[in-house]
Amino acid sequence: MPANLKVPRVIVVGNEKGGAGKSTIALHLAASLLHSGQRVGVIDLDLRQRSMGRFMANRHAWMTAAEVELPMPMADPLEHVDLTAVPAETAVQRFDEALAALDAADSVIVDTPGGDTPLSRAAHACADLIVTPMNDSFVDFDMLGSVDPVSLELTKPGLYAEAVWEARKRRMVADRASVDWVVLRNRLAPAEARNRRRLDERVAALSRRVGFRVGPGLRDRVVYRELFPFGLTIADLSSKVRPVAVSLGHVAARQELRGVMQSLGLPLSGAVFGPDSERPAAA
Repeated sequence: MPANLKVPRVIVVGNEKGGAGKSTIALHLAASLLHSGQRVGVIDLDLRQRSMGRFMANRHAWMTAAEVELPMPMADPLEHVDLTAVPAETAVQRFDEALAALDAADSVIVDTPGGDTPLSRAAHACADLIVTPMNDSFVDFDMLGSVDPVSLELTKPGLYAEAVWEARKRRMVADRASVDWVVLRNRLAPAEARNRRRLDERVAALSRRVGFRVGPGLRDRVVYRELFPFGLTIADLSSKVRPVAVSLGHVAARQELRGVMQSLGLPLSGAVFGPDSERPAAA
């Protein structure tokens, strides 16, 4: 590959445990990167739920009705392709073609399903950055690492950690590229300090063993859910974009998103994360 050839940065949001907040993270990463001026491609591999596709359709409809312009990602090449009706090998080939079709993007966000599928494995093997949201629970941690049922000491990597390990090896063999892996502590509970301390210790031990970084995630806030029907994220809210009343809770949510972007080493938009964005505008 020529040294001056630009290729997108592939960001895979993955966790084989369902309900960890993958789509919420993926949508917020996409919106934040769009507001930073990047050309963003999206690929939704959650073939059953299709949250990314519905969100973008909602976004377009809301912009049209509100007569407001917001940045949009490049069209998902797989949006109208039924990959459930083809053999796994063909589905992986279609994914490779979709990724190649987004070569003009600066970043490509891939939202993966909550399960181990050939498509998900193919996506992880193409990643430059793997983002794994994990709820504040040993139930979620079980996909990353196993613990002794008596001592709660870490015993071995879990199924998803092993899958990521294999994907990183494949990437290294293919083009000698390293893959950054960040686990986001998502939906942290306000209480249960003892349980969190135990979990913190196991996550830290596993991070040293299999090589991931730990970053802050997003709390379980109503705003993340109530903006979805409009196709909006906390990064989109402004004096012109306000389908719901803005409160100090929205300011805290924006600060959380800033922390996620910083922990992932992704660019921040001054318009979204600058000083003026920290104050709810006058009604």
